[in-house]
Amino acid sequence: MCYTDFWEAYKTVIPQKRHKPVAKKTAKTNHIERLNNTLRQRISRLVRKTLSFSKKLENHLGAIWNFIHHYNQCLSV
Repeated sequence: MCYTDFWEAYKTVIPQKRHKPVAKKTAKTNHIERLNNTLRQRISRLVRKTLSFSKKLENHLGAIWNFIHHYNQCLSV
């Protein structure tokens, strides 16, 4: 299930059975927004206008995977 706001462009990209538009007051999007913020703060490759970037997609995905793996390990303790 994908929770979004009511922006019309989402209808063309996300399949209807997996898309649920919700109002900001429902607080359904705050957890994913917090995760996105954490990723942007800790992985410099995801920040706009940065000098840190990956030349290969595999390196980019590997850096994200490593961070998420480490982040989840720390949460489970």
